[in-house]
Amino acid sequence: MRLAIYTGIILAGGYVGLTPALAADPTGDWRVADGVANIRVAQCNGSMWGAVSWEKQPGGRDENNPDVSKKNRPTLGMATLINMKKTAGAEQWEGQVYNAKDGQMYSATITPAGTDQLEIKGCVLGFLCGGETWTRVGPPIPLSTANAMAKSAPKTTGAAPKTAPAPAAAAAPATATPKSAAAAKPGQKGAADPVGDICLLPEIAGLAH
Repeated sequence: MRLAIYTGIILAGGYVGLTPALAADPTGDWRVADGVANIRVAQCNGSMWGAVSWEKQPGGRDENNPDVSKKNRPTLGMATLINMKKTAGAEQWEGQVYNAKDGQMYSATITPAGTDQLEIKGCVLGFLCGGETWTRVGPPIPLSTANAMAKSAPKTTGAAPKTAPAPAAAAAPATATPKSAAAAKPGQKGAADPVGDICLLPEIAGLAH
């Protein structure tokens, strides 16, 4: 049942007035209302996507998915906010939300409420609308490296071999690797962040590009 709160099909929480600067940036890691999971939101190929980036109880499975082939897939790294587009004239993004409670997709919107809250609202066939407010636990995420590579591929493919030969740097002490992994920031895959850049997750990359 804890999978149900991964998406906003619950009564909405309080609303905080929008403030300048970061108020319009929905990217980053967000803690769901009852604290059992974090959702990482990032811009992938012009749309906002969200995926489970942390679970309070590791090892969750998408057991309510009607697709038998997906019932055993891990919920960590699973897409929850699907292909959300910016609403013209509003600080809001519209798309779909995957509700792990019943394995179905619903129309949804995300709206930044100040710099540290994100309102998620979903509707079933245009009614029975509800949602919840998520709290920011990670800073905004720069444009995905996947998008950057796609845009500059012709330029960087020739330059890559020049920076590749650096054997001396690879000879760093063994303790350096755990430190750098533990310090991994959102969007950087490492021991402390097994999800990394959500735009590179197969489920999202296959639909966003």
